Amino acid sequence: MKKSLTAMAALSTLAGAAHAQSSVTLYGLIDEGPTYVSNAGGHSQVMLQSGLLNASRWGMTGAEDLGGGLKAIFTLENGYNVNTGALGNGGLEFGRKAIVGLSGNFGTVTVGRQFNFTPVSPLTANTDWAGGNFSRAGDVDNLNNNYGYSNSIKYDSLTYSGFKFGGIYSLGGVAGNFSRNQIWSLNTSYTNGPIQGAAEFTHVNNPNTALYANNGGNTTGTVNNISSNPIYGGYASAHSTNTFAAGAAYTLGAATLGAVYSHVSFKDVGDATSAPVTASTTSSTSPKFDSGEVSVKYMVTPSLQLATAYDYTQGSSNVFSGVSQPAAKYNMFTIGADYYLSKRTDIYATAVYEKASGVDSTGKQAVAYLIGTTASSTDRQLALHIAIRHKF
Repeated sequence: MKKSLTAMAALSTLAGAAHAQSSVTLYGLIDEGPTYVSNAGGHSQVMLQSGLLNASRWGMTGAEDLGGGLKAIFTLENGYNVNTGALGNGGLEFGRKAIVGLSGNFGTVTVGRQFNFTPVSPLTANTDWAGGNFSRAGDVDNLNNNYGYSNSIKYDSLTYSGFKFGGIYSLGGVAGNFSRNQIWSLNTSYTNGPIQGAAEFTHVNNPNTALYANNGGNTTGTVNNISSNPIYGGYASAHSTNTFAAGAAYTLGAATLGAVYSHVSFKDVGDATSAPVTASTTSSTSPKFDSGEVSVKYMVTPSLQLATAYDYTQGSSNVFSGVSQPAAKYNMFTIGADYYLSKRTDIYATAVYEKASGVDSTGKQAVAYLIGTTASSTDRQLALHIAIRHKF
């Protein structure tokens, strides 16, 4: 009997030790507040918006120590709308992230559904402090991470003398067509004291179904998944897209100066297997967008940050019904303030203004369109937002 009790005690000790080497953490974020929009489809609008700066979410993440510096890791993360309780990200239960992988002295490898959080994104004003309304040209470059990657394999390196690199590959998952809906991306970054820099390149096949569908449910190209976005919704039938982005930031005392550039090209517009081709589809097969952003933020006190930014985006001229039309241009300005009540709770406010000109992707006079709103009926749009953000 004594031996049995001793054996049970030993097993209990081993189980406790094994349990101590594993961990599971529950976490989340709630971002909620009212927004005023000067023109949403022809009328002013006041609404509550969930997750404008950081998407509201909850999740669980864990790790198991496998020994020798190797760990098994996982994360399940759900996005939701605070106003309605509805699931975000196309209604998927873990639409923000559902991954499992390994981390060690080689870096980190994860597989599943995940966002391509490249090191360029944190250098943009919209990701850092301004919120989704300030995404360049309707988030044409996806630096606001509005679209996730399903069926993906991702690698992130360790840091070597300030340098990091990584990449992601998303399998298309379409039977009989290996290249359809494929996505791949490479990135690199450098940090040295007050200096930050990053660059990335992303290629997407059939972006309308691989990227803009978001939940991966539409693989046939029978629906334009970005029809509500006049800035590039007319290019949904592109066979592929290429995106290059680079950014830098320099911190000098309480101030940080930033700059971001992105170039997006839509290839072979008019591919009916990607999206419906209509009479209004441009005959220009390779439209492009170039965006440049400059920003500055300043910590007035340890609890108060003020910031401002300007972005200019220009599309390429397009041909509609045999007539060449002037390129669309979008000028955006924003100012913001963020007051930290604690390390986990803050109140922030932003004002974003956009002015459009030229002819957009649908062949119509360009109108202003700020992400998270309904497109304006004119070339101008203003959005004012104040919110509370709490992390747990």
